[in-house]
Amino acid sequence: MPSRHLRRYQAPEWWPISTKEAVWVVRPSPGPHPLAKSLPLGLLVRDVLRYAKTLREARYVIGKGLIKVDGRVRRDYKYPVGLMDVVEIVPTNEVYRIVPHPIKFLWPVPISQEEARYKLCRIENKTMVKGGQIQLNLHDGRNIQLPYEEGSKYDTLDTVLIDIVENKIVDHVKLELNSLGLIVDGKNVGYHGKITEIIQTYRKRESIAKIITSDGKEVRTIMNYLFTVGRDKPLIKITEDQ
Repeated sequence: MPSRHLRRYQAPEWWPISTKEAVWVVRPSPGPHPLAKSLPLGLLVRDVLRYAKTLREARYVIGKGLIKVDGRVRRDYKYPVGLMDVVEIVPTNEVYRIVPHPIKFLWPVPISQEEARYKLCRIENKTMVKGGQIQLNLHDGRNIQLPYEEGSKYDTLDTVLIDIVENKIVDHVKLELNSLGLIVDGKNVGYHGKITEIIQTYRKRESIAKIITSDGKEVRTIMNYLFTVGRDKPLIKITEDQ
């Protein structure tokens, strides 16, 4: 059985905590995001959003049902918050989206209430299910079943824009040339721009993609680290200055 706590030196380097303050830190509960790519809700409330000074205060705020993730109240202070999740502070109506950051790896950016109901999700794989339907398995753990003909239009590593209120697809961006790509892992995490070249290899996820950022910088990454976010412009807000 895994430990309920995590030694601070074993926590991901990007977590906004000091390794010298204490021995232990909150271990994320099993959930939609892996430990290395998520932050426990308690640490997000205390150390990032600064709505609490101590973990005890953060647990109280969360336990009172004052925090929503993807439109649902989450009362577990260990709940793992990760890429593209929408976090809402109920009393203040403030909403944040968790996006890649070049230095902080994952960081919240404020978004509007109108945009809060939408979320970009990457298709990690597709499976055939009972009844001949195709199930899209998305990066945040959710699954969407579609009729075979409709589901066949989607490919692994494509991105879909989800209405999280109705849990339905409202837009679709293919991972292809001229799409806008956002790097979500690796040394170039946080960079985004137009995909200008794709060098195919035997494994699709290990193929090399080149993007050109808005300031003309050329950045390369593997396809597994790339997340398409739009065509001519991002479908949602992905940076603070957007």
